[in-house]
Amino acid sequence: MKASACAMTLWLALAVIPAVAAECPALLDHELPKLRSTERVDLCEAFQGKALVVVNTASHCGFTPQFKGLEALYQRYKDEGLEVLGVPSDDFFQESDDEAETAEVCYVNYGVTFTMTQTQPVRGHDATPLFRELAEQAGRAPLWNFYKYVVDRNGQVVDYFSSKVKPDDPRLIAAVEKALQQ
Repeated sequence: MKASACAMTLWLALAVIPAVAAECPALLDHELPKLRSTERVDLCEAFQGKALVVVNTASHCGFTPQFKGLEALYQRYKDEGLEVLGVPSDDFFQESDDEAETAEVCYVNYGVTFTMTQTQPVRGHDATPLFRELAEQAGRAPLWNFYKYVVDRNGQVVDYFSSKVKPDDPRLIAAVEKALQQ
């Protein structure tokens, strides 16, 4: 009797797993390598059902101080379900070739606690699939470092913002709050 109950429980659990995986939005159906780690970030596992700000970053850019504002945004809204994903990119020739230096800028210089990935291409046909999806939904690929895409809990781009829009800009805050409500 116990064996059949265990088998039934296992069968039910296995039947549910594909249904949960099928719910993952296309935007999040990817993995990226974490910064200074051998681990990979499964975007579905980490961000499904959460609002998300995705930003392409660079360590040697005039907009690099935005890390401080992005961290503040994350701290302000993380308990409401906001995540921030930083994706370093050298597409604009302002990211270090040394991953340790990139990590130092993020973690030591700016105190970043949100998820950061290893350097990835973010525009053109070489763009990582996440950024191809973001560009398709938003109708715009990043034109420079620190482009910010706000994604709702269903994996849909709510809005995007240029490098010049700071993380504490009321328009970006409004988009984050909208994404958190959906």
